[in-house]
Amino acid sequence: MPLSYHLEQRLLNHAFRNTPYTPPGTIYLALFTSNPTKNNTGTEVSGGGYARRPIAFAAAAIENNKMTIKNPAEIPFAVATGTQGLVSHFGIFDALTGGNLMSYDSLDPRSIVQNDKFIGEQNRFIVRFP
Repeated sequence: MPLSYHLEQRLLNHAFRNTPYTPPGTIYLALFTSNPTKNNTGTEVSGGGYARRPIAFAAAAIENNKMTIKNPAEIPFAVATGTQGLVSHFGIFDALTGGNLMSYDSLDPRSIVQNDKFIGEQNRFIVRFP
């Protein structure tokens, strides 16, 4: 899962320029109908009862010679009260609304219509370095 320009800048400045970076207390999983890109230019789902969901990650560990973190639990979204569109991407944000994109990636596209419930799979949301 690529990092956004926002997070790359903060991490590099923190590590190499001693510029303080305070990570958010809670991070959130967002769904998109288009690619968010490193610049957060995608279209986030809206309407139909949609809201970002908190996401947690297990401790970082080396997997296949890369430092990796994964979500250890499913992330259930609320039952859709209306059509939310064809979900094709996700993003990780530092706020429940607005905020800054931290990371993103694609999903197997899925149409979310009324009474559907999107559930983010366990170990689906993975960040690896490099």
